[in-house]
Amino acid sequence: MFRFDERCPCRSRILWFAASICLVALPATVSAQAQGGLYIAGDGFSFQAAAEQGMAKNPRGQRFFLLSLPPETAALARTAARPLAAVRERVVAANGVLFVCQRDVDNGSLDLSLLVPEVIAVRGWPPPGSPQIPKGQRYFPDENPAVLPKANNSLRRLRTTCS
Repeated sequence: MFRFDERCPCRSRILWFAASICLVALPATVSAQAQGGLYIAGDGFSFQAAAEQGMAKNPRGQRFFLLSLPPETAALARTAARPLAAVRERVVAANGVLFVCQRDVDNGSLDLSLLVPEVIAVRGWPPPGSPQIPKGQRYFPDENPAVLPKANNSLRRLRTTCS
């Protein structure tokens, strides 16, 4: 029977190999954890509740996403009440990305010019069969992928909610 102890001549090689595998796998793990989830204000959750949840689950500056649906978009207004504005500023300081749905802008529910500049309007899914998102792509051609979630699940939820 093989004994793995100090007398084993290949012990140091095996340990070195195991350590190398751990070091190679570490960046992938860190990268996967570098981005948090999507939190939605509206549909039963206040802006403050969604913001607090996002900040609590994404400590140490991990980027996360906060989508606000009317009427919870009031916290994103330049003229928001001071307590709501303070929560919004904490979200941005904690590396949160603020979203609203482009459909709410298009249907007149929101005026982007009245919102703080950190807010990004996001489109939902294009109609079935539409070439607006090229086949095999995840983003509209004029979108900035750097500001959107990298995780498929979060991007899908974002688009579905904004459709």
